[in-house]
Amino acid sequence: MEPVERLTHIITIMEDVIKNERLETYFLGMWVRSLESELRNADPRSRRFERIRKSLASSQEVMLFCWRQIDHFINMRNYVIVQAVLRNHPLPVLDHAPIRMTELAYAVTIAPESETSREEFVKKKRITGEEMFLPPPEIAIGIDIGTGPRCVAVWNDSKVELFSNTENENIMKSAEIIKDDGSSIGVISASEVTLSQNQEHDMLYEATIYNMRRLIGRIDVDPIVQENKKFPFLLHTLYIGGCPFIAAPKNIALKFTAAEQVLVVYLGQLRVLAETQLERPVSKVVLMVPVSFSRIQLARTQYVCAKAGLYDLKLMPQPTAVALLYAQQQMLASFSCEDMDSESNKVALIFNMDFGYCDVAVTVATAEGECRMKALAGSSIGGEDLLVNMIRYLLPDSENIFKKHIDGDEENKSMSLLRVAILEAIQRLSSQTSVEFDLDLGDGLKICKVVKREEFEDVNKEVFEKCERLIIQSLQDADIKVDDINDVIIVGGCWNIPKVKDLVTKICKGKELYKGMNPLEAALCGAAVAGAVAAGIVDPKLGLMTSHVTPFSVGIQANGIHFVPVIPRNTSMPTTRVMDFTTIHDNQTEALILVYEGEGQKAEENHLLGYLKIMGIPAAPRGVPEINVRMNIDCENGLRVGAAVYMPGSDQPAIPAMEARMPMSMTDDGYAEALNRTYGDTKDLVTLVKME
Repeated sequence: MEPVERLTHIITIMEDVIKNERLETYFLGMWVRSLESELRNADPRSRRFERIRKSLASSQEVMLFCWRQIDHFINMRNYVIVQAVLRNHPLPVLDHAPIRMTELAYAVTIAPESETSREEFVKKKRITGEEMFLPPPEIAIGIDIGTGPRCVAVWNDSKVELFSNTENENIMKSAEIIKDDGSSIGVISASEVTLSQNQEHDMLYEATIYNMRRLIGRIDVDPIVQENKKFPFLLHTLYIGGCPFIAAPKNIALKFTAAEQVLVVYLGQLRVLAETQLERPVSKVVLMVPVSFSRIQLARTQYVCAKAGLYDLKLMPQPTAVALLYAQQQMLASFSCEDMDSESNKVALIFNMDFGYCDVAVTVATAEGECRMKALAGSSIGGEDLLVNMIRYLLPDSENIFKKHIDGDEENKSMSLLRVAILEAIQRLSSQTSVEFDLDLGDGLKICKVVKREEFEDVNKEVFEKCERLIIQSLQDADIKVDDINDVIIVGGCWNIPKVKDLVTKICKGKELYKGMNPLEAALCGAAVAGAVAAGIVDPKLGLMTSHVTPFSVGIQANGIHFVPVIPRNTSMPTTRVMDFTTIHDNQTEALILVYEGEGQKAEENHLLGYLKIMGIPAAPRGVPEINVRMNIDCENGLRVGAAVYMPGSDQPAIPAMEARMPMSMTDDGYAEALNRTYGDTKDLVTLVKME
């Protein structure tokens, strides 16, 4: 077959595959909608409800996989077209010949329900037929949507390559601006000191949306959402346990969107940037996330990646990426230093504080390239809190002042002007002891004040105290003394704030800060390294291995309204833990297991992930049935919860064991209240204390 005919033949096959996949996905979507309708009409206490729910969950998973397959085939088709153009092969008009299965290079089979090992949901097998011209292995890029000067990196030619923006500047976007025509553009990172004239104009005259990561996967009744209801954009909440809406005022009108949609646009722009510079399709990504992201937020982030055309190869906490980069540096140092003890381990404390979150980690790096995470801790505090506290300090009645005129562009400009001035002042306070504010916000509102560094630290005293508590908690969870720490690493957009350096070094007894990595690019470089390792790139510098820990405790509601952890926080993954519970009422035949994630003592203080309902418990006095709750977390942080009922004197479960994957859906406190109203306390459990 001639080269031109061969390429045309391949593209024809791929287009037919895409067409067939889209058709199957359409019918699958109709099936999903019918299941959703049946689920709404079914009795939540019936077994039919459970069967429909499980069928719906598996169908949704298959549907997501189908969309990923469509995206994969589109990338393959585009790659072949690019190869044809590069080789100067003219491509005639395709006649869309019917597809024959023997001409496919790969077929996809779904693992049946009977398989107990579901490590691989999708299996690929070779089919006989003419060998196709397939693209080389895909590159996995690293993306950090924090406040660093760059956001995209890739492992290329045995080193990390950081991408510049489309204007060849080492500055990337960290906010979305709604233009007059309704389109969205980006502005520079909040960690940068200076603004160009065009960027400053966009910041001051357009509707700008900041700090979207704090809103991802949260509901409108979340306290963090309520705290972020401030200008220059409006956050609308209906207090019904739904997604908060963002309204950016523009020309006496409101541009409505959601945090997830903003992030989809942003990741799409970064994907186009990477494809432009790599000159090839990109669909795999290692995305940096805060430690304090709940499983529901992680699930929403995966959904956002899928909509942006990116397959989330890994969602990695930012300090874990820094720890991986640190482990690589220690491994390379052992290669270059023959006298270095190959068995020596180094302990590092990593403190990461950016615009929206603060994370702390304790890690152990070996000369062989092993990165053992010992503890993780995180909180939704960051540079945004420093900025807001300064706004309230300089303009105590700021919220009421700007609420009076929410529809005017001048008010938006005034608020944005104040934010930009405070951001620059915080940067200047890192190198000087005082800054002077001389701002005219319009309508007779002026700010003329000199702020000293001590005032700034006193205004944000509570934020810095929370940072100290995170460090102390991490050291306690890791069971490591300060004297055992070899290196102290500070990264993130707030790394250069003197108070941040002081509080970290004070806890670490004056140890010098590690200077082997760029504080603003460390997490991004670690993400690129993690992407190369996960993609299977062969390189002596990538002989790395990372052991992860769970950032939150996972447990159930028992003993009344209390939260009983089954898997404590900072447990090494993978792990399986089992805990026994029993009934609280005589002749109790059903039990409701509410699964939570968090550190609160009461169940309502944590994140509800889902539930299991056990029916058919043999009637017996209270305390006799043993309800065995088993939780498993795999290497990819996937959580499965199972339950079985045993009666005394029997080794076999009284009813078949059941298992569910968490989180089940976007749940909230109202969801838990609805379950409690439906079932009351008739299905409560208590911890079973076995006598030795």
